[in-house]
Amino acid sequence: MIRMLLRVLGHEYARPVRRTVALMTTTAVVEGLSYALLGGTPADARPWLVAFGAAVAVYAVLRYVSDLSGFRVGTTLLRGVYHRLGDHLARLPLGWYDAGRVGEVSVMASRGVLQAMGVIAHLLAPFVSACVTPLTIIAVMLAFDWRMGLAALVAAPVVAAIQIWTGRSMAAADAERHERDREAGGRVVEYLQAQPVLRAGGRTAERFRSLDDSLREVQRASRRTVLSALPGMVGLALAVQATFTVLLVLGARLALGGDIGAAEVLAILVLAARCADPLLSLSDIGGKLRGARSELAGLDAVLRTEPLPEPREPVQPAGHGLEFASVTFRHGDRTVIDDVSLSVPEGQRLAVVGPSGGGKSTLLQLLARFYDVDAGAVRVGGVDVRAISTEVLMAQIAIVFQDVYLFDGTIEENIRLGRPDADEAEVRAAATAARLDEVIERLPGGWAANVGEGGALLSGGERQRVSIARALLKNAPVVLLDEVTSALDPVNEAAVHEGIERLMAGRTVVMVAHRMRTVRRADRIVFLDGGRIVEEGRHDELLHHGGRYADFWNVSLAPATHG
Repeated sequence: MIRMLLRVLGHEYARPVRRTVALMTTTAVVEGLSYALLGGTPADARPWLVAFGAAVAVYAVLRYVSDLSGFRVGTTLLRGVYHRLGDHLARLPLGWYDAGRVGEVSVMASRGVLQAMGVIAHLLAPFVSACVTPLTIIAVMLAFDWRMGLAALVAAPVVAAIQIWTGRSMAAADAERHERDREAGGRVVEYLQAQPVLRAGGRTAERFRSLDDSLREVQRASRRTVLSALPGMVGLALAVQATFTVLLVLGARLALGGDIGAAEVLAILVLAARCADPLLSLSDIGGKLRGARSELAGLDAVLRTEPLPEPREPVQPAGHGLEFASVTFRHGDRTVIDDVSLSVPEGQRLAVVGPSGGGKSTLLQLLARFYDVDAGAVRVGGVDVRAISTEVLMAQIAIVFQDVYLFDGTIEENIRLGRPDADEAEVRAAATAARLDEVIERLPGGWAANVGEGGALLSGGERQRVSIARALLKNAPVVLLDEVTSALDPVNEAAVHEGIERLMAGRTVVMVAHRMRTVRRADRIVFLDGGRIVEEGRHDELLHHGGRYADFWNVSLAPATHG
């Protein structure tokens, strides 16, 4: 576990951890050796009592210093791990962040990191003490009497075997409990999000079956975890008590036979009793360490996830034209893009239409290098995106998604994400161009109005206008639009369209759309189905051809015609 901890922390933090472990080990050894000063006769009690008191004082100082070191190192490493995790997450491909992964990382970055780093501050010292102090005391017992010491030493492999067996037997139960906790957390979120639907259906008094089932599974998993731990706890207690009983019987026999004095037997039994407490605490410490280990394993898995490789000698794109050259991309066992070739000359607009699941959004993601292709090449300005540094590539592209995420802050702060060094006039101009100024005027706080977490205090159309203003402020030469008006009301759709037109002016554009009216002004349209280009051409050409695009166009107009 220490190796995994050091791997998660990184090389720069390994030294303080090793120093803290060494200090804790020294403290545990001093604690065990202090009991070697017990003994002697009543006549010379004062010297060994003074020596014992001095040893206890030294141990107390060491214990204070080692515990303080553990807390300080734990606090420092907590900050360091947050920085390391944040830096690593910032380098992972954006395609890695699916819906399930985001929730998992969110829990890991809060509770997971705290629990994992709590090992150093709260668990490492008692664990080292529970392991090292009894072994040191056994060494002292061997010095008192080799027979009694040897009898105590026999218990060491027994205790170790019980701990290993307990850990292995509980691994499956711990993993199941962790999984059930994760599922229950998801069901709670689902229950909260489903409140409007449940209340609209008049089911406010009913229990949410999937949540109840999930909580029952958590209860069962918790019961199995406790039951799995019981044999180890009982076995450890029996082993410790049996060892003490053996030492008691052996000591009495040796004392009655005159082979050892009563004072030595008493001292050895005191040492044996002192061994029992830390050994019995191993069960509780072991359970906490297993929980921390699972969190460490999750952190380790994320930190070992390889980011997309950066080019050793980055190439600067020459221009802003886009090209897909025989591109194939697979997601798992499914081929999402199948041998697609197309180009978008600089300054032109390409519209991508087709049925859901056809691979439209994936084309945008490959252009932005959320993923790397399995075959072929995606080029920006004539250069493979894999040969362009991430910083330069992202500077070339502005993306407006269908689902807009805003940070919990003011509108101005969210717009400035497009270009943090922009002056106030540029921010205001971008907001006006996106028709966001009329939204700001009716908000109570104006520019200082808080948008809430994820932009929850704004409507979907208002969030979209913030996103467009952000893209306008960035002023990138390539614009990627992903279904930006598919779920807007007519008023917001008109405002967003106006902002989009300003955003697209003079730029190379690839837009994905379901509403066909948004694509008719594109310089070129491709119809994508099953990851392949079925048709391509201009709007009028494709309508005249009477193929799949024409069918989509007619279906999109049918509701309006019918009305």
